[in-house]
Amino acid sequence: MTYRTRSTRRTQHTGRTRHAQHSWRARQGAAVLAAALIAAGAGCAAPGSGTHRAAPRGSDSPAPSAAGGATGVQRDFTLVASGEVLPHASIIKEANTDAGGDGYDFEPMLSGVKPVVSKANLAICHMETVYGANGHYTGYPNFKSPPEVAEGLRATGYDACSTASNHTLDDGAAGIDRTLDAMDRAGLGHVGSARTAAEAGRPGWLSAGGAKVAHLAYTHDTNGRPLPKGRPWAVNMIDGQKIVDDARAARKAGADVVVVSLNWGTEWQEEPDEDQLSLADDLTASRTDGRPDIDLILGTHAHVPQAYEKVNGTWVVYGMGDQIAGEMFDGEGAKDPHGNDGTIGRFTFAPPAEPGGRWEVRKAEFLPQWFNVGSGRVINVNQAIHDGLGLADVRDRIRQVVLSRGAAEDGLTMGR
Repeated sequence: MTYRTRSTRRTQHTGRTRHAQHSWRARQGAAVLAAALIAAGAGCAAPGSGTHRAAPRGSDSPAPSAAGGATGVQRDFTLVASGEVLPHASIIKEANTDAGGDGYDFEPMLSGVKPVVSKANLAICHMETVYGANGHYTGYPNFKSPPEVAEGLRATGYDACSTASNHTLDDGAAGIDRTLDAMDRAGLGHVGSARTAAEAGRPGWLSAGGAKVAHLAYTHDTNGRPLPKGRPWAVNMIDGQKIVDDARAARKAGADVVVVSLNWGTEWQEEPDEDQLSLADDLTASRTDGRPDIDLILGTHAHVPQAYEKVNGTWVVYGMGDQIAGEMFDGEGAKDPHGNDGTIGRFTFAPPAEPGGRWEVRKAEFLPQWFNVGSGRVINVNQAIHDGLGLADVRDRIRQVVLSRGAAEDGLTMGR
């Protein structure tokens, strides 16, 4: 698959200059595993009612059968997603302080967004870093975070995280293993990196509203680090054809909704670059029997918010920005206040009118968020403004970027 802008792309909102940086061609030629492997996949099962939050299950739990699809009563469900959890040294220190100097507690940092996250039927985070061990934790440039991060995310209400990023190999295979083990202990689902070939070959499974949701995740790069010897499947690398193949295999294995997380783009650039635009166009244009293969794309990596856009009838979030990060500096070493801006995407899916049809996004929203470095807290900006805090400038600069490609015309609204 070549990544050029197709003639079907909307072009009336492309006034900003875009710069390409990354090539999305395959960097590792790992073969796509058979659908039978996916049918043995891990993920998150719905609670008994099938109407509220998913409860992650272990890696040996069966995925839905290919013939199963959605069962029982179908109803609307909400899915929220947020940007990078990137614990710099200052964040690790704050978590230690919040734990009273004994261990690490990340739940207080996220308390400002817990009402939004915990009320959603499904919640997806992005774990940018791997976890260290025995108190050996580091920030930039080679991140090794306390495993208590996973506990804080789960306590906030997150069901699963994408784990494919340019920092996934900061501590080699051992870092991946520790991270996924800690997430399993916390009951937090994960996809994008793997301990075994079988784990790499299946999506993360979630369930809500009677729909089976497949979560896939990929990264553009690993900061030049080679994949671990004997583990070419350790991190999912961006390859457009592989993403489509994986999405189709997930659909064949019973997925009603396919969500793809992509670690992509150009750092510190608010405008999506040409590679993002091209790949988003190709992925959203891909169809099987007239039905889109992918239902939602969630982007990370730029460290600043990027636009939301409906492309070929599918919502794409080019970049959600950071959720947790220390004081941020741009590529030239200058302090950048936008580096602590972020968004939460909230999408309400409605059941298909006919069996086998598409679950449509009935309502699309973005919620501005901001990490207050001084207090070490994630702030729900609109709620904070409602409560009397003077953050209108933060809200306005985030809103301007998010809507810069005409998303308001397609129905995107700002939520609280």
